[in-house]
Amino acid sequence: MAEIDLDAVFTALGDPTRRGILTLLRDDDATVGQLAHHFPISQPAISRHLRVLEEAGLIHRRHVGTATISSLRADPLEDAARWLIEYGEFWERRYEPVEPLLDAYPSADGWII
Repeated sequence: MAEIDLDAVFTALGDPTRRGILTLLRDDDATVGQLAHHFPISQPAISRHLRVLEEAGLIHRRHVGTATISSLRADPLEDAARWLIEYGEFWERRYEPVEPLLDAYPSADGWII
């Protein structure tokens, strides 16, 4: 498996249009025109977003006749999720010592204000 560039993955995921494209590609492969139908931007703008996603390894593009079909590649997302989970475990360990203190001072509705 190729090494994943987490900087490129997180940069690609930082844009809502690119995240929307990935959501659409999760369900089925699509052409630029099919993807553009879902966004208020031009097909060339969608193509630029696709280029960023492809460079991050999040999609694969193949030519079929005159169409270019994009499909989701989930491996980089798995690596990014694994990286984030490690930090989730870190924060969970940091909050464990606080839990007994919170339990000692419950409010009427269970929340401390």
